[in-house]
Amino acid sequence: MDLTTTYLGMTLKSPVVVSPAPVTEKIDNIRKAEDAGASAVVLHSLFEEQISLLSHELDASLRQGEYSYAEALTYFPDMEDYKMGPDGYLGHIRKAKEAVQIPIIASLNGVSKGGWVEYAKQIQEAGADALELNVYYLATNPNMTGQQVEEMYVELVKAVREAVTIPLAVKIGPYFSSLANMARQLDQAGADALVMFNRFYQPDLDIENLEVKPDLNLSSSQELRLRLRWVAILYGKIKADMAITGGVHTATDVIKSMMAGAKVAMTTSAVLRHGIEHIARMLDGVKAWMEEKEYTSISQMQGSLSQQKCAEPAAFERANYMKILTNYIPEPPKPVI
Repeated sequence: MDLTTTYLGMTLKSPVVVSPAPVTEKIDNIRKAEDAGASAVVLHSLFEEQISLLSHELDASLRQGEYSYAEALTYFPDMEDYKMGPDGYLGHIRKAKEAVQIPIIASLNGVSKGGWVEYAKQIQEAGADALELNVYYLATNPNMTGQQVEEMYVELVKAVREAVTIPLAVKIGPYFSSLANMARQLDQAGADALVMFNRFYQPDLDIENLEVKPDLNLSSSQELRLRLRWVAILYGKIKADMAITGGVHTATDVIKSMMAGAKVAMTTSAVLRHGIEHIARMLDGVKAWMEEKEYTSISQMQGSLSQQKCAEPAAFERANYMKILTNYIPEPPKPVI
């Protein structure tokens, strides 16, 4: 079975990539991921706030409120206690490159150009095979229009694209009024790949201590559906590769991702929940399914269930929506115990 795929101009040995997670902070874990069959690793993110802290700008930027981050300031992390600063991150890239043969993709997380452009250059010089921009932004300012949000994304991608020559991926969320148009704008701005989708974590409210409580819930396979829908819609309509992240837990999830049109399926929660060795089990499942269905390669299935041949995807979505609602048969109510 030929499990190879291409992503960001690189030939990868399998479609499973480890996305940013605490496990990638340790070189031994990156080696284990390679041994388990992962074809690339996206390192944990270097946050814009860490770069700002290094420049003594963090406190001022937080008070100005020019950008509204998803995290409430009441529980903003103490960046001085963060495990790895900008210089340490560059050193981590070098060590990872020396330790494994698979591509190492660095990750920058933020919303403004700021120090990103300079650190993008340094990340390239440190030897990263590619760079993923994780644009984690929640527009909370009622005076900020959708067009302004889109322009911010596009200008950021253009600035980084001009600064580096290594492949550039952009990780985005699904919350755009016209996601298909936004994908095309990012494609034209220089993104070599789109990673779909960022998970905007939902904080909880602690009513006893009267404070906002950060709460991290690992993903489930149910979250894959949103990613599959949009990758299937966009397949063949943009030049950039597409990666699915969020909800990839099983061999079936990987296969669905490929059939929708993704080049790679990225996983974090499954690794955190089941261990790094789970990657091997996922790939074994993919091989078994391919043998049973007589597929000889990953490329053979990529995009086979996309909407590329659908003349009007919007009408297709409406028809499926109507079909689901009209064919739903509710289950009998269960007694309350």
